[in-house]
Amino acid sequence: MAQFFSLHPEQPQPRLIRQAVEILRAGGVVAFPTDAAYSLGCQVGDAEAVARIRAIREVDERHHFTLMCRDLSEIATYARVDNSQFRLLKATTPGSYTFILEGTKELPRRILHPKRKSIGLRVPAHSVPLALLVELNEPMLTSTLMLPGDDLPLNDPEAIRDRLEKRIDLVIEAGACGMEMTTVVDLTGSTPELIRAGLGPLEPLGLE
Repeated sequence: MAQFFSLHPEQPQPRLIRQAVEILRAGGVVAFPTDAAYSLGCQVGDAEAVARIRAIREVDERHHFTLMCRDLSEIATYARVDNSQFRLLKATTPGSYTFILEGTKELPRRILHPKRKSIGLRVPAHSVPLALLVELNEPMLTSTLMLPGDDLPLNDPEAIRDRLEKRIDLVIEAGACGMEMTTVVDLTGSTPELIRAGLGPLEPLGLE
C-alpha cells in the first residue's frame, strides 16, 4: 500500500523529505511532482526498483530513463559534456528540458541505452524534487508517470494512488502539477536534435 505525503510546493517540510528519502534508500519507488509532469523515481543503483518502473511503464531496455540531478556539476559527473553542450545546458537549466547525453562509467550499464550508451539528464525547476535530491545526495533515476494506454501523464495524486497503490511505495502531493512533458533534445550528435517538443521553450536551444 503506497504511503501519501502532502508537501508544501515551495518549502517542502524537511521531516517529510527525510522520510521520502528513507523510502527511496530502502528500495522504494516514489511518484512525485516536477516542473513538468509527475515522475516515478528510484535510486540509480537499485536494480529491482528500476525493474519495477520498467514494468509499470511497460518499457524495455531501449527506453531512455532520465537521471534527475541537482545542478550542472552533477550532470557533468554522469555524462560526457563538451564546452558547447555545457553552454547550452547552462542556458536552460534548471528547467523543463531533458537532454540525451552519453553516460560515463559512473552509471550502471543496465540503465543506459544498450547500443548508444546514452541516458536522459535534467535539472528540475521545482522545490520538491530538488529537496529530495539534496537529501538523497545523489541523482534519482526517473521516468514520466504515463501508464500504458494513456495519452497523457497522470497528474492527480489521488488517481495515482488509486491506480498504483500496490505497485509503488509513496505518492507525493504538492499542489497542482501539469500534464505536459519536458522538451527532449539529443546532444549526442554534432548538432542538437529535437526529439520531443514539450514544456521547455525552443528559443534557447536555437531550434524554434
